Amino acid sequence: MLLQVSDISKSYGVKSVLSNITMQILNRERIGLVGVNGAGKSTLLQIIAGEITPDSGTVYKAKETRIGYLAQNSGLQAGRTIDEEMRAVFSKLIAAEQELRDLEQLIATPALQADDKKYAETLERYAARSEWFREQGGFEMDTRIRSVLHGMGFGDFAPDTPVATLSGGQKTRLALARILLQAPDLLMLDEPTNYLDIATLTWLEDYLRGYAGAILVVSHDRFFLDALATGIVEIERHSAKRYTGNYSRYIEIKAAEYEAAMKQFDKQQDAIARMEQFVERNLVRASTTKRAQSRRKALEKMDRLDRPQGELKKAHFSFEIERPSGKDVLDARDLALVFPDQAQPVFQNVSLQLQRAETVALIGPNGVGKSTLLKLLVGEREASAGTLRWGSHVRIGYYDQEQTTLNPKNTVLEEVWNAYPHLEEVRIRTVLGSFLFSGEDVKKKISLLSGGEKARVSLAKLMLLQANVLILDEPTNHLDLFSKEMLESALMDYDGTLLFISHDRYFLNKMAERIVELTSSGVYHFLGNYDAMLEKKLETFELEQQEKEGAAQKARKTDLPTETSRSSTYEVEKQAKKEERARQRQLEQLEKHIAEVEEEIAALELALTDPEVYQNYQLVQEKQSRIDQLKTDLEQSLETWEQLMS
Repeated sequence: MLLQVSDISKSYGVKSVLSNITMQILNRERIGLVGVNGAGKSTLLQIIAGEITPDSGTVYKAKETRIGYLAQNSGLQAGRTIDEEMRAVFSKLIAAEQELRDLEQLIATPALQADDKKYAETLERYAARSEWFREQGGFEMDTRIRSVLHGMGFGDFAPDTPVATLSGGQKTRLALARILLQAPDLLMLDEPTNYLDIATLTWLEDYLRGYAGAILVVSHDRFFLDALATGIVEIERHSAKRYTGNYSRYIEIKAAEYEAAMKQFDKQQDAIARMEQFVERNLVRASTTKRAQSRRKALEKMDRLDRPQGELKKAHFSFEIERPSGKDVLDARDLALVFPDQAQPVFQNVSLQLQRAETVALIGPNGVGKSTLLKLLVGEREASAGTLRWGSHVRIGYYDQEQTTLNPKNTVLEEVWNAYPHLEEVRIRTVLGSFLFSGEDVKKKISLLSGGEKARVSLAKLMLLQANVLILDEPTNHLDLFSKEMLESALMDYDGTLLFISHDRYFLNKMAERIVELTSSGVYHFLGNYDAMLEKKLETFELEQQEKEGAAQKARKTDLPTETSRSSTYEVEKQAKKEERARQRQLEQLEKHIAEVEEEIAALELALTDPEVYQNYQLVQEKQSRIDQLKTDLEQSLETWEQLMS
C-alpha cells in the first residue's frame, strides 16, 4: 500500500465539501476519481499532496513514497525556457554531473597528486559519485527529456523557447511532461487530458499504462478512463465509494446496485404496507388482537431501509431554432490564412460544405489552425485566399473554448441578462436554473467561477440565441461527465446544423456523422464517426500497401518498354525500402555503440578508484583523456540518433 486516506473531512464555512472520505491506493493501481464539478475531487488531491489541511482525518504515506501532483494550473515558472523547466527535474543529477567535472579537474592537478591520502580520497569520492550518477539514470537524462517532449508535442520547439510565450494549453502539456519526468511513486493528475489533441492523448495513455508507479487521476474523458483505469472512486454527496474496473464497468455496477437497492426498498415497503393493513383491520378484533399486536411490534422493531438516492440533479437544456436555414448552409472553397508576421500559412486548400441538419466534427493536431478556421467562418478573421458563402436564413451561434466573450466583472445573472435585455428576469433565472445556477449562485462573479461553471454560462447564452447553426470549439472542455451527457442529449435533439471541434473520442463517436480532418496541406473528409474514420484510414493504408506490392510484383515479372513507368515506380519503392533498412541498421548500430560507450565510460571511471591506477599519475591522465573523448563521442552519437528518429 502506497497511500491510505482515512475519514477525511473538509468544509468551507458552513458548506461541507468532503465528509469522512476513506480510500487506499496500492502500487501500480490506476484509479480514476470522478464526480460532478464542485464535488471536491481537486480538494481531495490537494489534501493528499499536502497543499491544504483537512478539518479532520489523516493521510498516511508509506515510507519514502514520493508523490507528484499536477494541478489544473501548470505551476511553471514564466522566466524559464522549456529546456530549463525540464532540466530542473534533474537538478540533483545536474549538480552531481558538475561535481564530477570539478573532481576530474581536481584529480588532474599536480598539487593533489602530491598528497597520496587526499588523492586516494578524491578518487574514491569520484568513483562513488560516478556510480550513483549511473544508477540514477544520469546518462539517459537527455534522452528521456527528448522522448517525453516529443510525445507531448514539443518535438519541433527550440529548447530555448521561453515558457512565457506558450499558450495556456501548451503550458499544461509542458507541466505534464515535467511531472512525467519526475516519475513519482504516486502520480496525481487533475484533468490532464484538457488541451491535448488525439495523437498526444493516445501517446499519454500508452505511457501511463506502462508507468511503474501508481496513478490517481481526475478526468472527465470517458475514453481515457476506459483505456487506463483499473478502479473508479466516485465522490458524490460529499462521500466516496470505490468500484472495480474502468469507467464503463463503474456505470454498469452503479446502475445494477441502484436497481437492486430499489427492489429491496420496494419489497420492504410492500411488506410494511401489508403489515400495517393487517394491524389496522385486526387490532380491535378479539380473535386476532394478539397477532395484530405482534405485527405492530415487528413493525416498530423493523430496520427500515432508506429510499435509495437517485442521480444528482443534472443540467437540463435544449437548443431550439427560431427559423430553419436553407438547405445549403455553407460553401467554403480553397480557404487559406497567412498571418503578416509568418511566412507559412496557418492553413491552406480548405474546402468545406455544410447541409442543413448535418453534424460535422473538425479534428486535427494542436496548432494546425482548427480554432482559427472557426473564427474565420464566423467572421472574426478574414481569409487570405478562397471564397466563403453562407446560405439563406443562417443564424450562427458560436461557442469559444477560451470564454473570451464573458465579462469577469459581471455576475452570472448580469452576464446572461445583458445579452438578452428584452427577456424578463424570471425567464433568465429559469434558464440559469436548468444549468444548475439557482438561488445565490446567480449572484456569483464570472471571475470566481470554475472552468465548468463558465462553460455552463456560455451554453446558457447560446441556448437563448435560438441559432440554426451552432459552431462549437471544444464544448466538452471543463464539463463534468454528467454535464457532457446532457450536452450530448441536447445536441442530438437539435434540429439545426452543427460544426464542432473536439478531441473527446467518446463525444466524437457519439455525435459525429461526418469528420473533417485538418492538416497542414488541406482537409480530408470521412463519413461516419471517429471509429469509422480509423477503420477507413486502416483500410486505405492496407489497400495502398497491397497496390504497391502488386505493382512491385508486376515490375519484377517483366521488363517490357510498356512497363517502364511501373518499373520506375518499383525502383523508387525498392530504393526507399533499401534506405529504410539502412536507417534501421544504422539505428541499431548506433544504439549498440551508445551502450558500449556508456559501459566503457563507467568501467574507466571505476578503474580510477583502483590504487594501482590512481597512484600512477600518467595512467590517470590517459584514462581521463579517454573518458573525455568517449563523452564527446557519446554526445555526437545521441545527436545522430535523435536525427534518425525524427
